[in-house]
Amino acid sequence: MKTLLPLFFVLAGAFAACNDQKEQSSDKNLLEAEAERLEEEYETALHKDIPAADSTSYVMDSLKDFPIKKSIELRLNAATFEDSLQSIYRRLNLDSANLPYDVFRMGMIGHYNLRMEGALGDRDILTLIDFTQSSCDKRFYTLDLDSMKILFNTYVAHGRNSGGNFASSFSNLSGSNQSSLGFFVTAETYTGSKGYSMRLDGQEAGINDKVRERAVVMHEAKYVSEDWISKYGRLGRSLGCPALPEGISRTVIDSIKNGTTLFAYYNDSTYLNASRYLDLDQLMRGGEIVEEVATPLLNPIN
Repeated sequence: MKTLLPLFFVLAGAFAACNDQKEQSSDKNLLEAEAERLEEEYETALHKDIPAADSTSYVMDSLKDFPIKKSIELRLNAATFEDSLQSIYRRLNLDSANLPYDVFRMGMIGHYNLRMEGALGDRDILTLIDFTQSSCDKRFYTLDLDSMKILFNTYVAHGRNSGGNFASSFSNLSGSNQSSLGFFVTAETYTGSKGYSMRLDGQEAGINDKVRERAVVMHEAKYVSEDWISKYGRLGRSLGCPALPEGISRTVIDSIKNGTTLFAYYNDSTYLNASRYLDLDQLMRGGEIVEEVATPLLNPIN
């Protein structure tokens, strides 16, 4: 009997440990189910009263309200351009904000290409979303290229079907409930079931040009918070909208609305190789950079 007692206690301990693991797994599954239920309830309620979007492009019709600064000819070479981008990256201390240089560089190339096309308004503002980062990270960045400041660095949600904590799937299709990649131009604001919101116009056919008809807009959401992360281990997810934290969303929207650049990045080689906005040679061949862009390029900040 004495020789059996140690074996009994070992087996009892193993049984208890197994039960603990099952209970922990069950608790985790219950939390995930609760998070998904709350996301669905919140998003379903929000989407009941979304104002209808105009079928025509807001940005193209409204650019007359946001005058473009007069373009000037500026001959650049790729080396000068790269040196200037690196100087701006250092000046903004973006490495400390966990924004990789390559993401910043791509955003800047696309931003300047959009400006070359006359697609942007007067303010020199670039917003980037780095979807390679966890939803628990502050992966939303707004840069003021006139004042050389980071205006915002905060949390942003991705679409429910793009992934859990990390986004990895993206779509341009209605009903996909996924985020879209690429370059957007911010558009008009409205107040609807999501509260104060901002429409977006995707600039890339087949990649994000359906976001307006999909009602993919920027808005606030209670599931974009550190409390939500603490409870569920990730942010809540939208139906494809880049949802922002309550309390800061309106300030962000008012700072970037009406004709500024938004770039949503993911390391998708198919998209990265196909996007015309990421073509540096195209920018160099253009031979023109708008006046407000010329200053940092000609006078890089060390």
